[in-house]
Amino acid sequence: MSDLTEATPRQLAWRRFKRHRLAMVCGGFLIVLYSVALLCEFIAPYVPDTRNVLAINAPPMSINFFDEEGNFHLRPFTYGYDMTVNDDTWMREYTENPTKRYPIYFFTQGDTYELWGLIESSTHLFMVEEGYIHLFGTDQLGRDLMSRVFYGARISLSIGIVGIALTLTLGVLLGGLAGYLGGATDWSIQRVIEVLQSLPQLPLWMALTAALPPHWSPIGVYFGVTIILSLLGWTALSRQVRGRFLALREEEFVVAARLLGAKKTRVIFRHMFPSFMSHTITTATLAVPGMILGETALSFLGIGLRPPVVSWGVLMQQAQNYQVLVMTPWLLIPGLFVVLTVMAFNIMGDGLRDAADPYSTGGES
Repeated sequence: MSDLTEATPRQLAWRRFKRHRLAMVCGGFLIVLYSVALLCEFIAPYVPDTRNVLAINAPPMSINFFDEEGNFHLRPFTYGYDMTVNDDTWMREYTENPTKRYPIYFFTQGDTYELWGLIESSTHLFMVEEGYIHLFGTDQLGRDLMSRVFYGARISLSIGIVGIALTLTLGVLLGGLAGYLGGATDWSIQRVIEVLQSLPQLPLWMALTAALPPHWSPIGVYFGVTIILSLLGWTALSRQVRGRFLALREEEFVVAARLLGAKKTRVIFRHMFPSFMSHTITTATLAVPGMILGETALSFLGIGLRPPVVSWGVLMQQAQNYQVLVMTPWLLIPGLFVVLTVMAFNIMGDGLRDAADPYSTGGES
């Protein structure tokens, strides 16, 4: 009991969050995913544009420890493919060839890349010295899908983080000013919020991203899409912050700070904002999936990020043809990563919300 009375609010919130086991698992999954995105050049077996003309639209390979005779091998390996063309459908068909055994080596040499655009290297986490390895299969140009998914994770996941940082800045700043100052400032900000929330979101996204100049570089389009998502996503957070400020501005510690001559910005950011920091972090965590889904939807429709940029939405453009579901269903793997990421953020956000609420019992179930 003494430990609980001596613990800080942050420590108590962490203890409540640890009781939410599913949220902890999702948090670990997101840490792994962001680590992969951060080190995608090293973890991916190939650079995203490397083509294998011997394996076009090839299905995913399996990792094996036992050969066709049942012998165990300590070093994992994959089997190469034999390709034939179907006389009826003219589609390539692949079958495993047990005589083409490709051992998997770790920390070996492969395609040359620049880690974070700074450090040139050719060391990859895993590779095969002979043949090829495509654990997620390949696309219609023979490019390794696993490598492209890992490279795409960096773009799609960073859009969520960068976008939510801008959203937090706008939401906290404008919501704080509206709730603390009131009057004409509050009225003006609320009217802007009402106008933005009355507009249909997806058509507005489409119109604004389609207006981006076609000659912009991929980096320019990336930041353009991020800014658009942020400018349209701050309204809900701003209203939540405004409501909290309206409730806090008459509290004794805020009145005392004003009477002591503290500036308005100090009262807002030093005294009022820290009192609901945990709630803001939780709201931001739950908003990240919306940013990721927004980029994915725009790129899927062909008006967001465009090749040669690699993102999950760009990769899913190949899934617009219904034949993909029948002939090459592994091209939908980027969509699986989107679903898992959004679910992980939502579940972890629920856990953070339960932990931030001292009267919540949801984390104990």
